[in-house]
Amino acid sequence: MVVHVDLNDADVDRIFKALADATRRDIVWRTLSAEASVSELATQYDMSFAAVQKHVAVLEGAGLVTKLPRGRERIVRGNPQAVQRAQALLDSYAQLWRDRVDRLDALLTPRET
Repeated sequence: MVVHVDLNDADVDRIFKALADATRRDIVWRTLSAEASVSELATQYDMSFAAVQKHVAVLEGAGLVTKLPRGRERIVRGNPQAVQRAQALLDSYAQLWRDRVDRLDALLTPRET
């Protein structure tokens, strides 16, 4: 059974592939709390500026962050709506499985006669 939230399969794939990496999850977390330049983000990780830029590009492609020019810097902001859509998808899967467990439980519970 396919669960539908306002995301198509390609969107879901991009979001969860982006979130599969710990550094990218941390970037989303940080930029949901406060916007940051790519340079500021790069100081937080033991990797090159270019590597952080690539992580941001993956997140931007998934719609989890936006990158805006501000002077010579690029400011990264988390996109709470994209995170909420991903959460809604996970919630719908959780409800699907709760319903299945409830039905199984009802089948396995002895009936009084």
